[in-house]
Amino acid sequence: MAEIRHNPKQHPYLCSHTMQHSSPHRRIFWIHALFWCVYFSFFLYQISYSPWMPGRTTSELIVDAGSHVLAMMAAAYLNYFIFFPRFLQHKNPARYILEYLIPFAVVIYLTIQWKQHIAADFQRTMEFLRSTRFAVIFVVNTIFIVLFVAMLKFVEDWLQLDAQRKELEHEKLSAELRFLKAQINPHFLFNTLNNLYYLAFSQSPKTPDVVAKLAQMMRYMIYDSNHAAVPLHKEVEYMENYISLEKMRLNHEIPIEFVWDGVNEQTQVTPLILITFLENAFKHGVSNNAPDAWIKAHLAGDHKTLKYTVENSIIAGKGENTTEKPGIGLQNVRRRLDLSYPNRYQLEVTSLPDRYRIDLTIQLI
Repeated sequence: MAEIRHNPKQHPYLCSHTMQHSSPHRRIFWIHALFWCVYFSFFLYQISYSPWMPGRTTSELIVDAGSHVLAMMAAAYLNYFIFFPRFLQHKNPARYILEYLIPFAVVIYLTIQWKQHIAADFQRTMEFLRSTRFAVIFVVNTIFIVLFVAMLKFVEDWLQLDAQRKELEHEKLSAELRFLKAQINPHFLFNTLNNLYYLAFSQSPKTPDVVAKLAQMMRYMIYDSNHAAVPLHKEVEYMENYISLEKMRLNHEIPIEFVWDGVNEQTQVTPLILITFLENAFKHGVSNNAPDAWIKAHLAGDHKTLKYTVENSIIAGKGENTTEKPGIGLQNVRRRLDLSYPNRYQLEVTSLPDRYRIDLTIQLI
């Protein structure tokens, strides 16, 4: 007797979740923000213990450090957003230096004037701020900051290129998955029409039931299976319908056991990825004129791990049951497993003289 067992309570409908990827612009923003926070803290610490202007209040120190950082940001981002992108286009160093020299000089001049203004009460400091030594130090420090921020432009470009590469790779994998799944439909339809032809040819009264089952299965294949993942109970329902069709064809003469349990509301799976093993078991494991034939399938899992076992008898004269000989079906499912669960699945194939068995374990998350 054919047997299908399951837990009737486990029929939840699950909503699919989409993965959100962080934008490279957001990542580069935080890199800039972190740099300026570190630079502000370092400069504030430096001037707090400077011997040139002792006795300043905390607010005066913050104003000095804040205005200094703002000046550096003005010099850096004029270059970052305007002049450096132009240089990357025309690649003329002389033109780049001439274009950037005037705004750079203006920022340096205004900043020095501001520093002299807030240090007007410190004669010793004023002498240092008016010296050539300070001007050279300040210009060199500013150039260093401008160059460092400019280098972040390359980091931003690299992050954008990496994001584009990943997007293209994702689109390529999605297209390949769609192509592989499109091949499953005619493969299944061909097998099922063979079954339907057999029943119609023998004028079986079960033919209308077969047509109804086929329509229900095709509805799942056309609509529900278009998602990247579906509730596992939907996939199980599809497999049960398939088994029902095969049982009708075999007149319920072959022992068929399909047991599934442990499927909860969080369990999802890539659609149409389990049925191929079951199809292969029926194709190579049963026959109307083989009374000793049998099929056993067991499916168990939770929201983290899925374990699937299919075992069938080997009928003499049907040929050795391997994963390569059946053709497009098992080749597709191996490729779909590689694409859908990279490095997260294990497929073991065992072939014995009297039976053939596959053990599939998938880490869902």
